[in-house]
Order: sequence, then C-alpha cells, then structure tokens
Amino acid sequence: MKNTSEATGNWNEIKGKLKQKFAILTDNDLLLVEGKKDEMLGRIQIKIGKTKAELQKIISSL
Repeated sequence: MKNTSEATGNWNEIKGKLKQKFAILTDNDLLLVEGKKDEMLGRIQIKIGKTKAELQKIISSL
C-alpha cells in the first residue's frame, strides 16, 4: 500500500495530465478530498461527458 504523500504525488501528476487533456476541468473539479473520491469522479464524468468506465480507462492510461 502506498503512503499518503506518495498517493498525493501520484494524484497531482494525474491531475495535471487531466487538465492538459481536458481544458474544461478546473482545480476545484479535481480536488481530491478524503472520503469524497466518488463525488469528484462524478463531477469529472459530467464535465467531460464520459462514462465511469471511460474515465477510469483515461486515468489509468495517464
């Protein structure tokens, strides 16, 4: 299992790549709050018009 700083670092990298790929996403859309991961992913899905599976595929390809 990754430690908290390692997980945060990975998310920061993914967040930057998502913002490059989808300019419509803001920092608020990508704010990862503990216990609210599903809510954040739902906001991203709505903004970019992708399904949950499509979003997961995009994130794993980054």
